Amino acid sequence: MSQSADPKLTRTSFQKGLDDLKDSLIEMSRKAEEAVELAVDGYRSRDPNKCQAVFELERQTNEDERAIDEIAIDLLAMQQPVAVDLRFITACMKINADLERVGDQAVNIAQRALNAITLPVTSLPIDVERMGTTVGGMIRRALDAFVSGDADLADAVLGMDDIVDRLNIDCYSSMVRKMKESPELAEQALDALLVSRNLERIADHATNIAEDVIYWVRGMDVRHGFAAKKLRSMQQP
Repeated sequence: MSQSADPKLTRTSFQKGLDDLKDSLIEMSRKAEEAVELAVDGYRSRDPNKCQAVFELERQTNEDERAIDEIAIDLLAMQQPVAVDLRFITACMKINADLERVGDQAVNIAQRALNAITLPVTSLPIDVERMGTTVGGMIRRALDAFVSGDADLADAVLGMDDIVDRLNIDCYSSMVRKMKESPELAEQALDALLVSRNLERIADHATNIAEDVIYWVRGMDVRHGFAAKKLRSMQQP
């Protein structure tokens, strides 16, 4: 007669799988954050070596994405988790996808940086350093929230997205004006505009990660203001 698996051993194995999933995601997030920093620094300092380092990190994050998906799918298929464990695994899969896209956006910035290096140096009215610092802070806080399971910290990330949005809007207005005033600088201004746009998209991915942390911890979907709309509908007579 066959013996059933020991529940304690099964839970221990499952917990190890969850820990492996979390550790893998943390390591991938480190690479994504580093890629963004290198891309921004490469653009500001006109350093092609930093841009090349971004391309290598993106290759690694692509491999990490596949490995993390495999871990998550195995946990879903073999363990059939419920409640908070299911939310955790689901959140990890979504965060995994967002981190891979952060790597893609860093590559886009690095490509613009390489193009900018071939052009004459000029002063442009764009604060790439501030945008990069703010976006980097969003990624760091979102991932700290994930590591600690801190939904309040994730909440703070959501408010930072507005800052980046305003900076991107200011950049767009400034670059369009610059291209009209100085057509000979159009290519430099376009590169700057695209760098700003990619940083804004990275901020969006950091926001997505924060929203996934809130979903995991609180079981609340806050995307697109959904939680607030649901609460208002429940309060109506």
